[in-house]
Amino acid sequence: MGQPKLYSLIDKAVFDYKMIEKGDKILVGASGGKDSTALIEYLANRMKRKGADFSFTALHVETDFEACTMSPKLRKQLSDWGVEVKSLFVDVQNRLKDGFKMSCYWCSQQRRNELLHYAVQNGYTKLALGHHLDDILETLLMNMLVKGEMSTMPPRLNYQKYPVSIIRPLCYADVETIKAHAKAQGYISTTCTCTYQDNSGRKDARARLEALTKGDIKAKEHLFQSLKNINKEYLP
Repeated sequence: MGQPKLYSLIDKAVFDYKMIEKGDKILVGASGGKDSTALIEYLANRMKRKGADFSFTALHVETDFEACTMSPKLRKQLSDWGVEVKSLFVDVQNRLKDGFKMSCYWCSQQRRNELLHYAVQNGYTKLALGHHLDDILETLLMNMLVKGEMSTMPPRLNYQKYPVSIIRPLCYADVETIKAHAKAQGYISTTCTCTYQDNSGRKDARARLEALTKGDIKAKEHLFQSLKNINKEYLP
């Protein structure tokens, strides 16, 4: 039996963008959701391949919101895959500056910052995040419609001032493929249910992407591909 479809998509992304290189020490952001869980499962299985020459650590950034804490059942499932999840606590609410409102964006930004700082301080070469194809296209639409800027989350981002690259191995995988894989593998996932969630911008972008592509994976792939096939002669 061949490997799961999701693994093939990740393999292609890893190859195309040179996401995993010889001797890499990778830090994976373990949010507890299906996306990061799929990424951890893939890396755990890739470690078993002949000639695998990298290491990885899963790190869960805990916050002062109990509703966003990784469940013991999920930790047990990851442990069964041979993955021990490390934890780092961040007091997100006390970091909020006067006059600013608590939001999902602020919380996720703080968690990403901590992941990056941890990676730099502990000698990791790559920081792997669980953003998938839909996330990337939704961010593209949000930036174009709100900021008037054509930009999104790149599959690989090489920082100039940090010795760490951000990689997004799920960049070719749409959300439905990940959902189907999670169901088939019997994932135990954690979903944040804190009362500060305000994802209206992301939800609007998701609805627009659905209206634009009608959920067709080929249409999504063409949108993604267009970001690499820019014809400047026919742009302002």
